[in-house]
Amino acid sequence: MLKKLFPHRRAREIAEQTGRSLKMVRAKAYSMGIRTRQRRLWSANEVKLLKELFPQGRAREIAEQTGRPLTAVQQKAYSMGIKTGERRLWSANEVKLLKKLYPSENTQSIADKLGRSQISIRQKAFNIDLKKVGTAPGCVWSRQEEALLRKLHPDNSIRDIANQLGSTVSAVAGRAHKLGLRKSPVWSKRELNLLKKLYPSRTAQQIASKIGRSVQATRKRIVKLGLKKRRQKAKT
Repeated sequence: MLKKLFPHRRAREIAEQTGRSLKMVRAKAYSMGIRTRQRRLWSANEVKLLKELFPQGRAREIAEQTGRPLTAVQQKAYSMGIKTGERRLWSANEVKLLKKLYPSENTQSIADKLGRSQISIRQKAFNIDLKKVGTAPGCVWSRQEEALLRKLHPDNSIRDIANQLGSTVSAVAGRAHKLGLRKSPVWSKRELNLLKKLYPSRTAQQIASKIGRSVQATRKRIVKLGLKKRRQKAKT
């Protein structure tokens, strides 16, 4: 397995399947003289995606769409001089539209209309003291959002819920924890099907994020199901 997969930069996959640390896998490969092949070049479409999404703080989304590690995405952006979080002043018209839409409209929808990230929208709303309709004092989540979170949580991944609420994965996960919402230890049929579908081409961390379970729980389920990665044919 080490000789077949390591040259294709699949050390993490080897670690997952053998139950060894990534450091041990790399050390063993080094001791055997096994080296990785030349890095995969970025296509024109991938570079276009990087330029479009990275400034919005969507590096993880780029990694998932291109099938590259998050670190590779960040390194490529750095080498091209692409930065995230660059300050862009709000115009009077943008603020006016935000005040009109924020109380009742989905945050992602507002972000799309203004061409800004969800984080930027939420931060500006906080700065000018905007609240969602039905929001309790001192709470950035509306009662409607919390009700929808409670309804969706048992059968949907954190990422899917975040997309529906127009929020971030970390914000949804944090709110679910605060509300005492927990995933059942029993995996649903939908979760198992999604795990089987994603495992051949995704890492355990990416799958865990998609399903809304911990990386440790995801890896244990992978082992229990005996799932294996697809073997890539060596190029001639």
